[in-house]
Amino acid sequence: MNSAKKENRFSPVLKAIVRKVLPPGIYSTLWWAKNDAGEWWRAVNDGDEWRTALQLVRLRRRMYLMPPGSNETEGLFNYTVHINNGRIFYVLYKDIFIKRVYHFEAQRPDPLILDLGSHIGLAILYFKHLYPQARIIGFEPDPATFPYLKDNVSQNGLTGVQLVQAALAGQEGVLTFYSDGKLGSSLAEYLPEGIPPGWAKYEVPCVRLRDYLIEPVDFLKMNIEGAEWEVIADSEDRLHYVREMVVEYHHLPGLPRTLHKILDILHRHDFEYVVSDFGLDTYGRARPPVCLQPKTRYYRQIYARRAG
Repeated sequence: MNSAKKENRFSPVLKAIVRKVLPPGIYSTLWWAKNDAGEWWRAVNDGDEWRTALQLVRLRRRMYLMPPGSNETEGLFNYTVHINNGRIFYVLYKDIFIKRVYHFEAQRPDPLILDLGSHIGLAILYFKHLYPQARIIGFEPDPATFPYLKDNVSQNGLTGVQLVQAALAGQEGVLTFYSDGKLGSSLAEYLPEGIPPGWAKYEVPCVRLRDYLIEPVDFLKMNIEGAEWEVIADSEDRLHYVREMVVEYHHLPGLPRTLHKILDILHRHDFEYVVSDFGLDTYGRARPPVCLQPKTRYYRQIYARRAG
């Protein structure tokens, strides 16, 4: 009997045992949180994964009970994190620290990392946790979010971190920017369907990525809410400085479809790449069976690394 058949044969027995052993409510909580914790049932036979699953369940319960807009702090490894929204903190923590969507293997002890779209700084904390000597430049345009980012860098005593309060674009200047003050934000040109209710309007400075690609970059993380194609195209002749990158591609209603253009640039500049669905459990608008409509909204993660 192969292992798959054994797993199918014995998992009902294991499930029955766990229902008996776990306190009331915990089993059902784990069931609805199974996507957040990965294939949590496999964790029955793996202590580390089991502990991670339970930790995620407890964190989610606590963060989802936090009132929207609350101003709180949370312990994370040896860090103290100033957070602006409990639910968003939970999602980011799960993706960055548990799923490790921005993980990379550095070739030197002090890698240079560009963090495009730093939000409150969880990715920066992750990079510093991995590589304490890392040199990081973080970009965040949102005036409502930037104070949290600045506070999380300073109060944790992080060195070698430069913060730039600006949006990434294909040209320098000042552009109109909208934000919900928590996570949702975008330059006005990437909101073709109009401004969501309650979003605040700002005028923010814009910088070009190409001006920061002047030396070897070990890792580039890009989450810039629809501007990824414009920024990559503007920097095409300097991408040879980048060794590895993760780009979050935004398929948003009303925006031009540019995934194929991004992949074409990566291919022409000797990057190997893979496109993954890093957040179907969180951003699950493109789960099978897939039916693309004009209003379909989804995100994909592009991991790319220079060949050789």
